[in-house]
Amino acid sequence: MTTKAIRRLWPGWGLRTRLLLAFVLLSVVTTIAVAGVGYRTSRNTILKNSQDNAVLELSSRLQLVYPVPTSTPSQAGLQNVAGEIADHDSSALVTAGNLSAGDLDPSLISQELRDYVARGTFAWQRVDVGGETRLLIGTQLLLTTERSHVTRPSGIEVFVLQPLTAESESIAELARSAWLTGAGGVVLALLLALAAARSVLGPVRELRRAAVRLGEGDLDTRLTIHGTDELAEVGKTFNATAESLRHHVGELERMESDARRFVADVSHELRTPLAAMTAVTDVLESEVAGLPEIAGRAVRLVSQETHNLTRLVNDLIEVTRFDSGSASLALDEVDVAEAVGATLRARGWLGVGEVTTDLPPGVRARLDPRRLDVIVANLVGNALRHGAPPVRLRLSTAAGSLMIEVTDEGPGLKEEVLPHVFDRFYKADTARSRSEGSGLGLAIAWENARLHGGTLTAANRPQGGAIFTVRLPLDAGSGS
Repeated sequence: MTTKAIRRLWPGWGLRTRLLLAFVLLSVVTTIAVAGVGYRTSRNTILKNSQDNAVLELSSRLQLVYPVPTSTPSQAGLQNVAGEIADHDSSALVTAGNLSAGDLDPSLISQELRDYVARGTFAWQRVDVGGETRLLIGTQLLLTTERSHVTRPSGIEVFVLQPLTAESESIAELARSAWLTGAGGVVLALLLALAAARSVLGPVRELRRAAVRLGEGDLDTRLTIHGTDELAEVGKTFNATAESLRHHVGELERMESDARRFVADVSHELRTPLAAMTAVTDVLESEVAGLPEIAGRAVRLVSQETHNLTRLVNDLIEVTRFDSGSASLALDEVDVAEAVGATLRARGWLGVGEVTTDLPPGVRARLDPRRLDVIVANLVGNALRHGAPPVRLRLSTAAGSLMIEVTDEGPGLKEEVLPHVFDRFYKADTARSRSEGSGLGLAIAWENARLHGGTLTAANRPQGGAIFTVRLPLDAGSGS
């Protein structure tokens, strides 16, 4: 039986159970085969010996009445023969034509046995008498002629029914021994299976626990190797893999740390020249009216790109704070509706018809106002850039949390985009080389929600358009 066949027979069963059942099944099949063959062979040998002895015994008794005189047998003669060949344990029947004598029931004699006896040979068969197996032997007496002294079949048939009590007891004892041997074999197989399961599954369980610890981040996890078998080789392979993984993870962590430090250093170094550039572009932009048209367009383009670069640098600095774990909350008691309204007004999104709000008054929460401003601004700005107006912002509370929903009327998010929408620098349209945003807005909004102990999720509405849902605890400091 193949491994696949065993798995189909025992779906979902553990390795320990399958191993135990395999051992027990093998033991049962082997025991039945060996004990069955041994029992059958011994039984046949006992019965054959019994039959041979019975035939020899009957032959000895018949010597007392051989040869039969050459005359027609009488009833008394047949009775005398029956008395000579029968004893207290057996019964006999002697027949000659229509005459018969003896205490054996003629119905027990089959026609097949009669046919063999009629041909002048010894024949026997086992018959059931009241639930007990007995041996029925038949033969024909010989007749000697007076002149030639030649013997021939006399036509007098003799049948003797012998008990097999001793043989039946021996066979029953043999059967009991076979059952006991089989039961002992099954118990022994079970004990061996338990020992084998422990020796095999112990290292497997240890390997599973080590794999779980390694998956949880404990890269120093190692197995203690015992022996030189296949399981020991698996353990050595695991240790080598864990060591290689620790080395590569260490290299990746070092490279990531260097990359973060580089981004942080570059971002901070860029702030000073960007501040000077922003001041210069602001001055130039205030003088655009007095400049030629081409120069004015150039000034406005430089000013816009300078502000975009400043926003990107600020976003990068914010991301490095999250990565380094230095980002923290400046908690304050906030009227959420007023704070959200202030965010929208500061960016000129209210009163132009592109953004509509549902901001019930009286919703107060203890959170970081600056980070709430970043979350709302990024979500609404993203909806305006990549969705379609009107963008709707709805504020509500439920189960100790405040919920802000931002929806738009755009085409929604593609299914392959949804799992990556909060990834840094992820572009849903790979053909788009750049956009007005930094590519970090949604990632920063997600980090700020997480910092509050809340969540930010994205989905598509059934009627069309995307929906971003922010859930923040009403008291962000209660879980810290």
